[in-house]
Amino acid sequence: MKTITYEITNPLGMHARPAAFVAQACVALPSQITIKCGDKKANGDNVLQILALDAQQGSVLEITAEGGDEDLALSTIKEELDRRLKRYEEVPVLKIAFFGAKDYDRIFFSELASDVGEGAYNCDIKYFNARLTPETAGLAKGFDAVCIFVNDECPRSAVEKLHECGIKLILLRCAGFNNVDLQAAKECGIRVARVPAYSPYAVAEHAITLAMTCNRRMHKAVNKVKDNNFALSGLLGVDLHNKVAGIMGTGKIGQCMAAICKGFGMTVLGWDAFPNQKLVEQGLLTYVEKDELLAKADLISLHAPLIMGPKGTYHMIDADAISKMKDTAILINTARGGLIDTEALIDALKAGKFHAVGLDVYEGEDANVYTDHSDDFLVNDITARLTMFPNVVLTSHQAFFTREALQAIAAVTLENARNFNQGVDLGAAECKA
Repeated sequence: MKTITYEITNPLGMHARPAAFVAQACVALPSQITIKCGDKKANGDNVLQILALDAQQGSVLEITAEGGDEDLALSTIKEELDRRLKRYEEVPVLKIAFFGAKDYDRIFFSELASDVGEGAYNCDIKYFNARLTPETAGLAKGFDAVCIFVNDECPRSAVEKLHECGIKLILLRCAGFNNVDLQAAKECGIRVARVPAYSPYAVAEHAITLAMTCNRRMHKAVNKVKDNNFALSGLLGVDLHNKVAGIMGTGKIGQCMAAICKGFGMTVLGWDAFPNQKLVEQGLLTYVEKDELLAKADLISLHAPLIMGPKGTYHMIDADAISKMKDTAILINTARGGLIDTEALIDALKAGKFHAVGLDVYEGEDANVYTDHSDDFLVNDITARLTMFPNVVLTSHQAFFTREALQAIAAVTLENARNFNQGVDLGAAECKA
């Protein structure tokens, strides 16, 4: 265990932006970081706890690292504080219309956007519960930017309406951008920025959670015990150890999933339009052609982006692809619903294909995502048909939903807003037609 002290000299104190950068740095460190200010204490990877320290100009922080490379951890945190607490030229405040706002969004975004001044994000956010659609786009009048999520709709008609409202920036608080007409945005002079990565671990861990849940029928087991039914019938699963995992899409999330499967003792096969040979050299996986992966894999997990067009990934899992899979395969999708032809999947399930299927995303989910229909009749035909299969588990687009991911999404989104406001290059965050 090692400890250093750090005096806060910035007039805003330990404000939201440096707190966010420190928290993100701590998430990636093997050491456990704690920060004390007076009699208050925070976990270094929790931005809300860091802000609750209320460290003002002149406060002295005690930063402790335990485990891992403690010297590297402490120097990393000190460098972040030095860089983020330096003085900046003030810039105008960017007014943001935030669509589809949920309680958990407000918690993180409001805390991070609360400061205005030197080195802060300098954003003024107004929250709207409504999703962005062509019909609601008019709410953005008087704002500089809009902030939207995966279930918002931003086709050409919405983009043109945003342009009429004076919007100059579309902030996506997600990695996917297929719901935005980028060509229309380019024509209207509206820039589009996304969150290229937030927490690949969150999505990969949810993918393996889905795999284990549907494999071992945990959704049924919990309900049976609640009904005082302790019989094991209908709960038979399979070992994942010594089975073959097929990872379709080997970006950051796919790599995390491959590592988890490797930890289960599985042989890992990978498929990607752009193979990463470093993963082969590391012994993480072996690349094969798509048809070979489909035929050999016992667990198939989708982590590819949704790309439309004849050479894209839309419906990459169609009736033909499903026919090549083992009848006992486990299929998991935590990427994009459009990767799977849902009608073909349902037909296969009716025919007894698949040991189990776990879907965090699926075609036709849009009306359900992030809404409470518990007092309504189930009118979504696709949802109703999928939930009738005992070997299928659905979750509602929640793979990203961890504290670490939410704070990273908020921090990167507001950093994109700040960079735009200051005329700084948006880099990999910018989506271009």
